Amino acid sequence: MSPGGGDGQRLFVGGAWVEPEGGHYEVTDPATEETVGGAPEASREQALAACAAAREAFGPWSRTAPEERAAILGRAADLIRGRLEPYALLAQAETGATTGTARGMQVGVAAARFRRYARVEPAEWAIPPQINEAGPIGRAGVMGALAVRQPVGVVACVTSYNNPWANPAGKIAPALAMGNTVVVKPAPQDPLSVYRMAEALEAAGAPHGVVNVVSGRSVAVGEAVVESPDVDMVSFTGSTAVGQRIAEVCGRGMKRQLMELGGKGAALVFDDADLASAVAGIGTTFSFYSGQICTAPTRVLAQRGVYGRLVEQLAAYAARLKVGDPRERDTVVGPVISAAHRDRVESYVELGRKEGAMVVTDAQHPSPDRGFYIAPTLLADCTNDMRVAREEIFGPVVVVIPFDEEEEGVALANDSDYGLIDYVWSGDVARAFRVARRLRAGGVGVNTVGRNMEAPFGGFKQSGVGRDVGSYALHAYSEVQAIVWPG
Repeated sequence: MSPGGGDGQRLFVGGAWVEPEGGHYEVTDPATEETVGGAPEASREQALAACAAAREAFGPWSRTAPEERAAILGRAADLIRGRLEPYALLAQAETGATTGTARGMQVGVAAARFRRYARVEPAEWAIPPQINEAGPIGRAGVMGALAVRQPVGVVACVTSYNNPWANPAGKIAPALAMGNTVVVKPAPQDPLSVYRMAEALEAAGAPHGVVNVVSGRSVAVGEAVVESPDVDMVSFTGSTAVGQRIAEVCGRGMKRQLMELGGKGAALVFDDADLASAVAGIGTTFSFYSGQICTAPTRVLAQRGVYGRLVEQLAAYAARLKVGDPRERDTVVGPVISAAHRDRVESYVELGRKEGAMVVTDAQHPSPDRGFYIAPTLLADCTNDMRVAREEIFGPVVVVIPFDEEEEGVALANDSDYGLIDYVWSGDVARAFRVARRLRAGGVGVNTVGRNMEAPFGGFKQSGVGRDVGSYALHAYSEVQAIVWPG
């Protein structure tokens, strides 16, 4: 089924599938370099029309019973789950994800997120009565109060290319559950999956204008959505540089922001760590989305006593990973998103070599003749002032830095512009938790790279603003209102 109910690639605005005024552009399969399909290129005017449609729909939708909104999200979850196979094939073609990742971590997680926010949670709570002394109005008495979570309004969801299912779902579902309406601007590299999500929400009964999707390669489309006076909040996932520009616009309009930005996750490995567990966790940087993930443990800080063994085992681990066609079941590392990004990652590896890093495993092109592939790459003997240790590479590249004492390791970990998720591996659980509490990061994994999907997610410093996931996402997409009365 192509976007627009089967009769062409079109925008989704105000409940209608609209022909794009900018025509179409090609979406490329990064594994084969073949064309996946044509994506609609919205004009600035069409982007603004989507925002206006969301504004018009906001009033009625915000007054809809939470149970009714939840029912629509639940039906959307069922529809996505029921179409998992074709949706996963599309996601794989757009992103180059391996089969397991496309099914489980992309489409599967998206369905789970819609299901999660189909659960109605209390949106108001009583505040203990307070006895007020006589104030300026000369009256004293008991005052009651109620705190109420109200929807923000129209939310612009600007999403990343690395997961065109889970990332948009993580914005759309909690925003709709709280009574907001949304305008989604997907990443230009893989927007077709997001249109399938819009189809599922339409089929699930989402009223006209509650969900709108406008795509395009031109920055004018995203700028129009962010700048629109009809938009009350921007939820963005992407680079810190783009996030900073969006924040400037939001500041001028006093718009709410939720920013999930870049990362350069530190992974502290102490001498007493379980090396097999540490290597497997750090090795996900090579394989998971081919390193195109902001939460990856890309900056390894290894205590001197274990440094040599860790480098050796990481190199052996990387060498065992099959790089190639993501449609083959034994492939572990697929391509990166584009030729330009492949070249960028390779330029960082060369930069590391020039900075004095030892290239233990090289970023040479693997065997496929076509596609944007990079072999897992390990850079050892790095220092924390190297650009490869400070800047987000966003590819299957791990840098390793030695340290001696705990204090030095913590200082190195915190010496970063980023602070999304850090990691600690140690056999001494008390030390691991002590170190975790000292790390300036929004999340810390202790002896794991796994996540609890009810735990708050977000970053310190240039890794972002705000928290989402679980109930925290409902907080992010709402305003708190106080209602006070005499008791």
